[in-house]
Amino acid sequence: MKKYLGIALLVLAGCGSDGQSDSKATDERPSWEEFAAATIADYYRHNPETAVDAGLHQYDGQMGDMSMSALRAYGVWADGVIADASAYSDLEGTEAFERDYLIMAMNSGLFDLRETNYLTKNPLYYARFDVSVYVDREYAALADRLRAYTQYIAQVPARLATMKTNLEPPLPAPFLRISQGVLAGFASYLETTVPQLFAAVEDEQLQRQFAAANADAIDAVREAVAWLNGLNATATEEYALGEERFLKMLRAKEGVDVTLAELKAAGELDLQRNLNMLNDACAEFAPGESTVDCVAKVQNRKPPEGPVGGAARQLPALKQFLIDNDIVSIPGDEDALVAEAPPHRRFNLAYINIPGPFETGLPSTYFIAPPDPAWSEEDQLAYMSGETDLLAVSVHEVWPGHFLQFLHSNRTANNVGRHFSTYTFSEGWGHYTEQMMVDAGLSEGDPEVRIGQLLNALLRNVRYMSAIGLHTEGMTVEQSEQMFRDKAFKDFGNAQQQAIRGTYDPGYLNYTLGKLMINKLRDDWTQGRGGREAWGRYHDQFLSYGSPPIPLVRRQMLGDDYDGDAALLPH
Repeated sequence: MKKYLGIALLVLAGCGSDGQSDSKATDERPSWEEFAAATIADYYRHNPETAVDAGLHQYDGQMGDMSMSALRAYGVWADGVIADASAYSDLEGTEAFERDYLIMAMNSGLFDLRETNYLTKNPLYYARFDVSVYVDREYAALADRLRAYTQYIAQVPARLATMKTNLEPPLPAPFLRISQGVLAGFASYLETTVPQLFAAVEDEQLQRQFAAANADAIDAVREAVAWLNGLNATATEEYALGEERFLKMLRAKEGVDVTLAELKAAGELDLQRNLNMLNDACAEFAPGESTVDCVAKVQNRKPPEGPVGGAARQLPALKQFLIDNDIVSIPGDEDALVAEAPPHRRFNLAYINIPGPFETGLPSTYFIAPPDPAWSEEDQLAYMSGETDLLAVSVHEVWPGHFLQFLHSNRTANNVGRHFSTYTFSEGWGHYTEQMMVDAGLSEGDPEVRIGQLLNALLRNVRYMSAIGLHTEGMTVEQSEQMFRDKAFKDFGNAQQQAIRGTYDPGYLNYTLGKLMINKLRDDWTQGRGGREAWGRYHDQFLSYGSPPIPLVRRQMLGDDYDGDAALLPH
């Protein structure tokens, strides 16, 4: 992109001058396709860890520079991309869509850099190290991956030193708590798991280099945990974005422009609707019992094989349901594996690791976290999902959730869509599929399956209300935790985990926000196109765009029927 920057500035300078200058500048600039490709390549050069995850292994072993000067330079680069892309004001169709999509992607990153205090107040911003691509993804011979891992892990001490330089205590207590847990788990993972996984490499010199770098990284991580622990005494509760920045986050990162009152009303409406549906399903499943007892009965029926084995059993049946019921097309023959989450990635119940758009022939892995061994035996058992709760999670993560979504986005015709995603689209789609599958007939109306789906919906409803409360209304972590217990029927461990997450992840309202927008668009698009019979076509077209801000998709899909962004949410 850098070689095009001067041309783009000429285009901007020509605006407002005579038509001949405008025409000449337009003729000299690269085509949109060339500009977008060069920008994406430059984006990966700025973000080598993201590049490796995407499958660009020429960046193997590299770690991004998170010094303040480097982060400021990245912001200046993103400003330039926005200015350059905006100069392509004459585009139409797919190219105009890509332009708007790319500008939104740049604005999203700039919000984190400039509008939050994460760089100076959140250790987690620096404490996430992506070693799984080298350890778990078999994209090359084990020795080659060990070599790249060793180069990467050798930079951990410097990254943690940068963290200490950039952070400005006192720090928010929830940020400290989650960061210490993540780093402690990471150290344990490096010490106990990683050496076993690379033990088969016979190159003695490489093994010595690995052992030395790995040991230094472990020492640096544990020292960082001790350093963060020393900050606990001065910790604050100052994590809230405030109303103005919270709404700006939604505009900058998701393209959603609504008032706080509209946002809150939509969330309260969906929460109450799901509570009512839960009461009705429980009346059918456990007549005469309270909703609390009904939920406990459902949650106490655990998968007999355990959560990992249970999920592995569920996936083939879910995939077949999609095929038999024409829910959505499956582009490819890939399947997802299931495994226990490693110790440093257990701050949420489940997630899926999906190879990027440049990888070929590699499996995705759906990870499920075990409970914290420090909890009581009762709390550990309660943390583990019940059978139908787990079924909803498997829908969300794999069929037809994230895994299928990325099968589509990795094949999308629009270049920008293969490389940038938005929270409302990706998590909104995953969450949307949970209810959609039951509505489409999964398990033939079994009320226990509906209850499992609704428990997941209520979890996301309370995230939505907690995000608003924690960041705009003075809600405390304890109040959020209680709401997860009262409204989402969560156990101690899950409720605590979810409430703390809301302090550093205000965007976790996007699960429900995205679902609401996808539902509204489906209703509007299928009206006059076949209603329920058009769901399959709707899903295929919706997924064809990549993972952009949903308002951009709404404009594309409704075309002449587009009625403005005010219609994003149900009323």
